[in-house]
Amino acid sequence: MQFLEQHNLTGLAIGLATFLIIGVFHPLVIKGEYYWGMKCRWAFLAGAIIAGGAALVVSDVLWQSLLGVTAFSCLWSIHEVNQQRERVKKGWFPRNPNRTYDASYDA
Repeated sequence: MQFLEQHNLTGLAIGLATFLIIGVFHPLVIKGEYYWGMKCRWAFLAGAIIAGGAALVVSDVLWQSLLGVTAFSCLWSIHEVNQQRERVKKGWFPRNPNRTYDASYDA
């Protein structure tokens, strides 16, 4: 951490980590909807609560930022699961053949 602060790289590190966190959540949403359907929203909500709570407890600005970005990425992923459901309904993404779908997927 001192290296980042001494060389004024904290902002760039936060930016890079934010980019990577958001990049990780994209496939998590796709896989979550594929394997668990809309139920994966609860996992994202739990992740948001845990990361948000941790961000309030941690004193280091770098970790506060990364936990805050993770918390809000989890919250945004709840919305994205709904959007992913629509993409599956349109046929843009495959359905899981091992999962039963309710009638709303066929509407």
